[in-house]
Amino acid sequence: MKILYNDGHVADCPKDQELQVIRHSAAHIMAQAISHLYPGTDFAFGPATDNGFYYDIELPKGEKITEEDFPKIEDEMKKITKENLKFEVFELPREEAIKYMQDRHEKYKVEHIHDLPEDARITFYKQGDYVDMCVGPHITYTKALKAFKLTGVSGAYWGGDKNNKMLTRINGIAFPTKEELEDYLELRRQAALRDHRKIGQEMGIFMMSEAGPGFPFWLPNGMRIKNALTQYWQDMQDKYGYEQVQTPLILSRKLWETSGHWEHYKENMYTIKIDGEDFAIKPMNCPGACLIYKSRPRSYRDLPLKLAEAGLDHRHELKGTLHGLFRVREFTQDDAHLFIRPDQITEQVIDVTHLITAYYAQFGFPYRVELSTRPENSMGSDEDWEGAEKGLRDALEAMHLDYKVNPGDGAFYGPKIDFHLQDCLGREWQCGTIQLDFQLPHNFHLEYTDKDGSKKQPIMIHRAGFGSFERFIGMLIEQYAGKFPTWLSPLQVKILPVSEKYRDYAHEVEEKLREYKIRVKVDDRDEKIGYKIREARSIDRVPYMLILGEKEEQAHNISVRDRSNKTVARELDDFIADITEEIKERRG
Repeated sequence: MKILYNDGHVADCPKDQELQVIRHSAAHIMAQAISHLYPGTDFAFGPATDNGFYYDIELPKGEKITEEDFPKIEDEMKKITKENLKFEVFELPREEAIKYMQDRHEKYKVEHIHDLPEDARITFYKQGDYVDMCVGPHITYTKALKAFKLTGVSGAYWGGDKNNKMLTRINGIAFPTKEELEDYLELRRQAALRDHRKIGQEMGIFMMSEAGPGFPFWLPNGMRIKNALTQYWQDMQDKYGYEQVQTPLILSRKLWETSGHWEHYKENMYTIKIDGEDFAIKPMNCPGACLIYKSRPRSYRDLPLKLAEAGLDHRHELKGTLHGLFRVREFTQDDAHLFIRPDQITEQVIDVTHLITAYYAQFGFPYRVELSTRPENSMGSDEDWEGAEKGLRDALEAMHLDYKVNPGDGAFYGPKIDFHLQDCLGREWQCGTIQLDFQLPHNFHLEYTDKDGSKKQPIMIHRAGFGSFERFIGMLIEQYAGKFPTWLSPLQVKILPVSEKYRDYAHEVEEKLREYKIRVKVDDRDEKIGYKIREARSIDRVPYMLILGEKEEQAHNISVRDRSNKTVARELDDFIADITEEIKERRG
């Protein structure tokens, strides 16, 4: 594929740039189509992204675009591609560029040019009657765009600033071939079927209410899942030598000033007045962990001190960004804070990595690892940063983990390792993180007595594996499509008597299962057995159904139907032994 660079030369497109060039060009072609269908539209930004492309626009007064309008926009885009318009590039000095865009009534482009240096020269790309300021590169002719689809419409503030005007964002996707587009659309169809909001409602896992936007209500089945996941988390903390703690939900403004959150994070915090003083509902757990560390003198022998907390946090997310369990305002973070000596960095990072990767192995998530190094606005000495980055590298290399380096993308207080999970649909989720922090120990004047009697400052490791219980459960719902492994399933066994004559036997079996703490329910409604089976399979998504009729009651045994739809006769005691072992081992 040939592409046009902003200096006017044409060359073969590097393979690693092909997708971005196609998607960026698709954004221009979509904008041209919209300009034809909605004359007077003002165009803001239209970039390619990792997930496709979009354009932020301001439609003429009284106009609105919904997903029902996508086919006509796509048809106009196809018309433009069939015309095989040539992409052309030209350059103007800043002042001429401003006048050029003013003459075309492009107010957002004019505002953007005003933000550029006075000596800037602005490049423009033109195809047919459409012109856009852009650095490129682009395809050479519109016909090179072969496979695209509009995927969504939403609101977006101009320049990402909530104080600016709300624009309309049109999202789309594009690929080099129609086959790749169809593969992507099939994944989207699968994703829609697995949507955790849809399954969560069907299975009674969670709900949302306008009474509390972004604050999930956990329903009975959801609490069963959350409790099972919490028990797994607690068992893993014990296995890896963590002490579990709980810090207060509400803490004084003075604490958040010390930690730096009051200055840098206040807009995302919920605040209240208590006894005439400012307090905040905690957005994170680390300052509380610092207070626990500081509550008594510490020796080098006390380190590492490993404090785990399933802490309930609150953050004010913008309403438009809320999305099921994936983006909420209240969440339980699977947090831990380790206070260590500098010589313990490598061994503790290895230990934390083993814990986090054990989580992902349990649930079958492949992952990749990134190491983010010192940013420009960092705090701490060169020596601290060099030692911290070396400790992280040494740990990753000692475990023979492949990793990508993100230069300058660390936190201001220290470098970090991030774990990016891939689900069954190929989507990536950043969940696990290991962050080294010099700043909070400094702010809270944390110290320990070293071997020689001198006072030293510990290093703090922040770590999370799930990210949050809410987000991780949302991921698990979609990963399993609601068909959770038995240990995690909200309902592990559903008993289906074939008629009312066998209800007593069904409840007798239920009572026996409950003695072994198996999550069980009897469906004793006056419905046909086929209907009960379909509902247990498609709505409850239960691992095991026990179908009981005359034969089972007389033999005092059970017929077990599993997710493979095989039904076999079994002794109840044997089934209980097998399922309890399956649950105990958390087979998945």
